[in-house]
Amino acid sequence: MASILVIDDERAIRNVLKEILSSEGYKVDEAIDGEEGLRKFLAGSFDLVLCDIKMPKVDGIEFLQKAYAANPDVPVIMISGHGNIETAVDAVKKGAYDYISKPPDLNRLLITIRNAMDKINLVKETKILKKKVSKVQEIIGESEAIKKIKETIEKVAVTDARVLVTGENGSGKELVARWLHEKSNRSENPIVEVNCAAIPSELIESELFGHEKGSFTSAIKQRIGKFEQAHGGTLFLDEIGDMSLSAQAKVLRALQEGKITRVGGDKEISVDVRVVAATNKDLLKEVEAKNFRLDLYHRLGVILIHVPSLNERRDDIPLLVDKFLTDIAIEYGQQTKAIDKSALDELIKHNWTGNIRELRNVVERLIILSDKTITKEDINRYVLLK
Repeated sequence: MASILVIDDERAIRNVLKEILSSEGYKVDEAIDGEEGLRKFLAGSFDLVLCDIKMPKVDGIEFLQKAYAANPDVPVIMISGHGNIETAVDAVKKGAYDYISKPPDLNRLLITIRNAMDKINLVKETKILKKKVSKVQEIIGESEAIKKIKETIEKVAVTDARVLVTGENGSGKELVARWLHEKSNRSENPIVEVNCAAIPSELIESELFGHEKGSFTSAIKQRIGKFEQAHGGTLFLDEIGDMSLSAQAKVLRALQEGKITRVGGDKEISVDVRVVAATNKDLLKEVEAKNFRLDLYHRLGVILIHVPSLNERRDDIPLLVDKFLTDIAIEYGQQTKAIDKSALDELIKHNWTGNIRELRNVVERLIILSDKTITKEDINRYVLLK
């Protein structure tokens, strides 16, 4: 049941509004002036406020300003018998959802309230959806290596220092990058990911820096590159070791000068990005093989974070399995399955060439194919394929 606060110094108006709103299914509280109204607003939890403008002590406009500052998500509808167009405009500018003259047209008032409720519900749903979409998975593990990574993220995230994350495929490098962004001062802005290994070398520069219309055969319109898309946020360059040497040179310039030029263009564009790079390669060996620029390596590797393989942190496997059992059961709308100790021991001993990504896939397979409790026999049948 939605809760509405009615603030008016006229008892007759309060009584009428309370009777009408109560009959519509709303829970109604009253205040005789702006001072009492503000006290109740700050102490309670209301979905909407109906507020008179001309009142003793604290008037409606002053209440509106203080209420909006405390909680801008609660719509306030102003009601006044002394109003005019200027008053209405002023109230809306100061944050009022709408303005209604006295005596109020009850049909219009009810429609306005319903519209305001619909809007606030939509705002709440949008916030929940954004949280679901943008929620960063937790870094699971209590091993010394994982504790060190978490400590490093806490220290480094609040700076703009560039970070180079190394580790095997599937070990969780992207998750480290996302936590660096999530805990940074840039978290309200986007984190933009580029998988350098998945983009052909002839297209990587266009992907990173954008291009102008007509700059090459298939450039039928202007394209904004990843550097510009990440302006104010974080650019995650995954598999940086697979980037072509020509693209490396341009990335180096962008990092040095904070400017990029679109392919086929001559205008310099300033960009403010924090770069986090990741690779499964030994970049110093790539430098020796002349596949990677040493100066770019030093630019990227201000902070170095190595993510251990799952085989190097076997003590974390029970925690990870428990997390995956819960998460996947929720995704499937099922009860969480148990796993017996002998089955867990087999998973701990297993050689995880695909690291955490492989472990999650295995747990999902076991949830689908096993009975209520995952046993050692299930491991043999569905994981070891015995």
